[in-house]
Amino acid sequence: MRDFSQDHRWLSVNTATIRKSQGVDLPLAQIIDACARRGIRAISPWRDQVAAAGLNNVAKLVRDHQMELSGYCRGGMFTSEGAREDNRRAVDEAAQLGAACLVLVVGALPGALQGRAAHKDIALARNQVRDGIGELLDYARTARMPLAIEPLHPMYAADRACINTMEHALDVCDELDPYRSGSIGVAVDVYHVWWDPKLEQQVERAGGKRLLAFHVCDWLTPTTDLLNDRGMMGDGVIDIPKIRGWVEAQGFAGYSEVEIFSTGNWWQRGHGEVLDTCIARHKAAV
Repeated sequence: MRDFSQDHRWLSVNTATIRKSQGVDLPLAQIIDACARRGIRAISPWRDQVAAAGLNNVAKLVRDHQMELSGYCRGGMFTSEGAREDNRRAVDEAAQLGAACLVLVVGALPGALQGRAAHKDIALARNQVRDGIGELLDYARTARMPLAIEPLHPMYAADRACINTMEHALDVCDELDPYRSGSIGVAVDVYHVWWDPKLEQQVERAGGKRLLAFHVCDWLTPTTDLLNDRGMMGDGVIDIPKIRGWVEAQGFAGYSEVEIFSTGNWWQRGHGEVLDTCIARHKAAV
């Protein structure tokens, strides 16, 4: 297991973590600059932030700052109208930006995210998601862009993702890519999977070929908002170093990507304070 205590070489910042600074939207260019000034070598931007800044502009900023992308957020939502075309655009954007992978939040019951679920057949939604990933995989292979399925906590099964465990995500990977080509795998977000009694076993099953991204934050007790009350590493109940140890034992040697949504706390602070805290906690709690 790598020693993170002396530097933050392997820290990546998901740009949602400082999407807002003291409650005000922070432009992506400013986020990139603030990370670069602190020696943060990698980011994972969101598509809406990239669109607002301009894809070509962001690609140039990334090159100029010699940054890497630990991932690109996000593709998926395969049960939504227009998903096929939108996901192909996401692959193209990720490729242009040089991302390590395109993270997939796969979607669930159509319309549920808007509060109007079209039906209650989650098995049908799962089949549509599997088929959608399979079709996108063919396209992503031509762009040499790995797809990382991110299993989300079961609380999101109805509206955001009907793939909720590492086991299910890996079942899909094995069905679509039985030869472990490296073209599809999983994004392990500790916020979503820490509770799973099969987690260690499934990380071992994934192995180095399937472990494409590792996301960190913490689970607060109590959690006041299931979407937007994530904790800074060390402030909650997740044993992050233990999970990182399992992941690295399988050969994962990439970035630990901090991804925090926090309307009531971290998004109310200055982005410099948040980044400095990320660096300190990456050394002490990851």
